[in-house]
Amino acid sequence: MNSSYSIVDPRSPSDKGNLCALALMSKAPGPGTTKTRLVPPLAPDEAAALSACFVRDAASNIADISSDGLAEGVVVYTPVGAETAYEGLLPKTFSLLAQRGEAFGDRLFHAVEDLLSAGYSSVCLINSDSPTLPTALLRSAITAVARAGDRVVLGAANDGGYYLVGLKQAHRKLFENIDWSTSKVLAQTIERATELELETEILPAWYDVDDAATLRQLCVELLSRNGGQATQSDMVAYGAPYTRSYLSRLINSDGVRQRIWDSADKPA
Repeated sequence: MNSSYSIVDPRSPSDKGNLCALALMSKAPGPGTTKTRLVPPLAPDEAAALSACFVRDAASNIADISSDGLAEGVVVYTPVGAETAYEGLLPKTFSLLAQRGEAFGDRLFHAVEDLLSAGYSSVCLINSDSPTLPTALLRSAITAVARAGDRVVLGAANDGGYYLVGLKQAHRKLFENIDWSTSKVLAQTIERATELELETEILPAWYDVDDAATLRQLCVELLSRNGGQATQSDMVAYGAPYTRSYLSRLINSDGVRQRIWDSADKPA
């Protein structure tokens, strides 16, 4: 399908200088295919719309950083052929790269491999489930991964995974034998890095929005009187204006607020 965004082609590298690829890992938003763990409390179309807001906010956050000239924004998407799903969601400075591989670890590895092959000096893969991820954490990741020597930078997620992985070389072993979607992911990844003798830097923790409890946390963070301020440590949350606007409309209609709060209070 045609897209108004440029397509990253690893087979035709260009000189990116010292640019870091800030690459958002994303599944094209659609009812029944994205944010399905939020159904319920949300309906499939609500979850899909929220997913699109997450992409817009994360891309805007990345674009603000990229204006400094140290990084470029890329969306690494699936499925192949879904390029037009991102029309209107991304700044025009963004590029697209199709995911490849079957297992999730393979997709992460190939994303790093393809972006480095395309000419970027480093890559930070970022999840699309943390719309309020502080801008300062992304800037810290760029700085950390650029330091001399081979290294891995990991953004610790509150659920035991990671919201970001930064690399200058594509290390397949870093993504092997990982129990994905469990609380073991970060610890196992650090183990793989140790086996590779990679210097490892861990960024402060943040949270993913992947269930009713974290959806309620997001609502409180964005819609409270002090919305957009820090919810943990001393980091200032990104304001996520698209997500905030959509949630504000959503929880004031058809009892959605009660659905979210009731579901979040239920035992996991």
